[in-house]
Amino acid sequence: LELVHDILTNGELTENRTGVQTQTVYGVMLKFDLSKGFPILTTRQVNWKSVFAEMLGFLKGADNNAEFEKLGTKVWAQNSEAEYWKNNPFYQGPGDLGRIYGVQARDWRTMDPQTKEVRTIDQLKIIVDLLNNRQDNRRLIVNHWNPGELDQMALPPCHVLYQFNLDAKGRLHLSMYQRSCDVPLGLAFNVPGYAWLLSVIAHITGLKPGTFTHFINNAHIYENQIETARLHVQRQPGPLPQIWIDPQIKTLEDLEQADLSSFDLLGYQPQSPLTYPFTV
Repeated sequence: LELVHDILTNGELTENRTGVQTQTVYGVMLKFDLSKGFPILTTRQVNWKSVFAEMLGFLKGADNNAEFEKLGTKVWAQNSEAEYWKNNPFYQGPGDLGRIYGVQARDWRTMDPQTKEVRTIDQLKIIVDLLNNRQDNRRLIVNHWNPGELDQMALPPCHVLYQFNLDAKGRLHLSMYQRSCDVPLGLAFNVPGYAWLLSVIAHITGLKPGTFTHFINNAHIYENQIETARLHVQRQPGPLPQIWIDPQIKTLEDLEQADLSSFDLLGYQPQSPLTYPFTV
């Protein structure tokens, strides 16, 4: 709410690729301590099942809208059918999303300097293995921004990379850098999405979830969202819920086989919905 107020008050009116102007501020940091509850908006209803389903799709390395819809979210439907993407020579047919977030996290491709053959790197698995061995080397980074494959994605990644840290008290922390953020819509998904990621990785590695720190380069509100945003900032937040993870989920492989039935959000009592338009 403070960020939305700041953008409405101090944001610069800027042009962008969509043709819809935005109110924009630059260089934002938000921090959430998961010991105080699961960070999700209480001032309006957020479809947390869709949030968890999208992140589960990323974790599984999904590259088609049908995979996301099967998990329980339609957030990629418009991007998969966008004309600019369907006209891209890398487009593979209905529902294709290309080499987006989760594909890079689980199947980063590089050339072996000796054999000249393409080999893959599972960035997330490497980190989980290190955390299971209690190794924190300040390099626990998953990078979504692959310059050589940006033209092979339905949408270049907004959340560019994330990094884990393990402290001396056995708490797992997560930071994420986001190049661009539609605050009314995107932030409402991104914060609980990465809080979910922190929670599940802590769960399978036997660690306690600590803090999620969110760095945003370009934080904006589209002009067609401003009227609703002004109503939104007048609301007062309520108590945070708690996340439940099925105790049968014990490994990364278990997460790869999981669906929404393995997760719940206990005590989530949001205020009435607010509808914001989505600009592609």
